[in-house]
Amino acid sequence: MIQFDSVNKWYGAYQALVEVTESVDKGKVVVVCGPSGSGKSTLIRTLNRLEPIHGGKIHIDGQDIHAQGLDVNTFRSRIGFVFQQFNLFPHLTALENCTLAPIHLRGLSKAQARDQAMALLERVGLAHKAHAFATELSGGQQQRVAIARALAMEPPLMLFDEPTSALDPEMVGEVLTVMKGLARDGMTMVVVTHEMGFARDVADRVLFMDAGQVLERATPQAFFNAPEHPRAQQFLSDIRSPFATA
Repeated sequence: MIQFDSVNKWYGAYQALVEVTESVDKGKVVVVCGPSGSGKSTLIRTLNRLEPIHGGKIHIDGQDIHAQGLDVNTFRSRIGFVFQQFNLFPHLTALENCTLAPIHLRGLSKAQARDQAMALLERVGLAHKAHAFATELSGGQQQRVAIARALAMEPPLMLFDEPTSALDPEMVGEVLTVMKGLARDGMTMVVVTHEMGFARDVADRVLFMDAGQVLERATPQAFFNAPEHPRAQQFLSDIRSPFATA
């Protein structure tokens, strides 16, 4: 589904991605983890061209996403992206947030879009909040609506950029439960997250990044039980004992 070939990315003199070569198979869940500033979010944002690259190639479903003549808007409409900060339209209800793009981009009738949106809101446990505005929803509810909105475009690929990091701790579980359901249904997912429990339980593969490089790629069992790279070992040691003194 996804192929990175020697991808490089700079911000001025700072190299944010260094010769990244990776693949993600269809129907698999890949979790990208690592310390802050490691390049995780930059990597995932290159997949829908929110960030340009400065070397290498990225193919999604066999298509070079930087090919000349690519319709970027059409391309992006086939990739679901769930942001850290929800990004719902505040002047629209949950239902309207989920019907806007299918009506205008997929050509669904209002009735078709409404039926689909209600089914998706039911799926994320929020059918009863269909007519609530974003400001009337908790952070966890807003993020679940954002997931439903992304699914409304029927994307073959879902990207999550730290989807729980802006949430209060008690709201994290409700969002992760929805994501686990998507994984069970066979959705191809790339997830940047600090939620190591999710990575352990749901991921097919874990990528560990630092300083713009993928330093370790492993199954969750291998990554959490026997990480090979010293930097990955240190990372896991630090998150397991956050209050330990140096």
